[in-house]
Amino acid sequence: MLGVLTLAVLLVLTVDRLYGHSTIAFATAIILLLVANAPMLRFNCPRCGKNAFFRGVFVVPWPNRICTRCAEDLDSVLPKNAGG
Repeated sequence: MLGVLTLAVLLVLTVDRLYGHSTIAFATAIILLLVANAPMLRFNCPRCGKNAFFRGVFVVPWPNRICTRCAEDLDSVLPKNAGG
């Protein structure tokens, strides 16, 4: 995620240096960051469905090891045939 953030900032700075202020560069950077964040939104607790990256209203770059809602151990490895 830090690499994608760096890439987005460098993209905006490069376009700003070469062509002047461009809203297209900002829009591209935002879309790039949204695509990079998509996997984080799918990392949910298997028992209750709470996202492991959310701490209340804040989002942090590392997931919880234990679900804060139902106390499920999210660090344990599921069997290969779990879930059907």
